[in-house]
Amino acid sequence: MNLMAKSALLHRTLEELGSVLVAYSGGTDSAFLAHAAHEALGERVLAVIADSASLPRTELAAALEFTASKGIPTHILSTHELENPDYQRNDGQRCFHCKDELFTQMEAFRAVRGFAHLAYGMNLDDQGEFRPGQQAAAMHHAVAPLVTAQLTKAEIRILAQQAGLRIWDKPASACLASRVEYGRAVTRETLGQVELAEEALHRLGFRQVRVRHHGDLARVEIAREELAGALDLVMLDRMTVAIRAVGFLYVTLDMQGYRSGSMNDVLPVSAISSAL
Repeated sequence: MNLMAKSALLHRTLEELGSVLVAYSGGTDSAFLAHAAHEALGERVLAVIADSASLPRTELAAALEFTASKGIPTHILSTHELENPDYQRNDGQRCFHCKDELFTQMEAFRAVRGFAHLAYGMNLDDQGEFRPGQQAAAMHHAVAPLVTAQLTKAEIRILAQQAGLRIWDKPASACLASRVEYGRAVTRETLGQVELAEEALHRLGFRQVRVRHHGDLARVEIAREELAGALDLVMLDRMTVAIRAVGFLYVTLDMQGYRSGSMNDVLPVSAISSAL
């Protein structure tokens, strides 16, 4: 199926939903889905963004700016996953508990507002990856129109660029909790440290970064195409000062560079396979 046919299938799929709440994070996939749903359904779509300590303030502001610029109706939903001990424990199912909280609240909101469906931005490439949140989405009967249309991440970026959406090349940005090593409790304090450290790296000019929280140690991942800019003694000193200022004692640069889900490397195969 060519890209034009996939785009047409997506539009038909969204029209057939009748009305929909879109789980919206501000990332390329969910932003494109919200935009496409708005084109297909008009006011019968509502983008719902979950606000909690795991969402950086800059990401929330950018997400709201995008939907406002496109006239997409948007609702901020306060979620309380940090109050759940199963989430705080931060084992391999943390993402499940987060998304279960989100979709539970969205289901209740959907019933009150009279929307027919929940939808989220899973794409074709996400299938088969370790993403426990997909289990929560299935439990709450959330649909994945981008998968129905057989759209890959690269194809979504192309369609978003063709639609003139400035988020078409936005770097991936998972929640802040994904930076905290498994087994270390997720708290407002740990999330705040990560957020401030990453903001500091952005101010130093790096676009795609992760600060992985290992207690006193911050493990910094920078996109490989940007990594050369960090391999300078002056820059390394500036990075160290900035990150230690938010409470880390040690700072190390991961020489493999940024890679999505690197924290999953320590999970046993059994934990990953059970979530697929």
